[in-house]
Amino acid sequence: MFDDLRDLYQEVILDHSKRPRNFRHPPDANHQAKGENPLCGDRLIVYLTVDGDGRIADAAFLGNGCAISKASASLMTELVKGKSAAEAKALFTGFHDLCTCDDPPPLSDLVREEDLEKLHVLSGVRQFPVRVKCATLAWHAMDAAMAGAAKASTE
Repeated sequence: MFDDLRDLYQEVILDHSKRPRNFRHPPDANHQAKGENPLCGDRLIVYLTVDGDGRIADAAFLGNGCAISKASASLMTELVKGKSAAEAKALFTGFHDLCTCDDPPPLSDLVREEDLEKLHVLSGVRQFPVRVKCATLAWHAMDAAMAGAAKASTE
């Protein structure tokens, strides 16, 4: 059973890496931030279109990186669309905890359990601390873009 689940997770990661969703530069993006992981060489730019109500109307990215960073960016852009800044931040925190904690704290009320479940495919990086930075790079860039910063790093 565990091997089947691991194989499924690997398939999802490879699919998002080979065919990333939202791999583009939206012409109406009004927030963006560069993300760089100097240890791995991953580099990307996260583009967000935030509407007048502070909701993420669109999310996309461009860049190069390993399968984990690309898959994570792809999943992130799908999940943050329609979220408020607070909801996106809470989802980032929940995902970061999933990647770094053996016993993650309870989720914020702002996080939908089904959203975090979609990110479980990347939870295996917890066993490889260097890979955590690959998985969270796009999320750091999204958080920086929402805060108005131009750059994010995993350092």
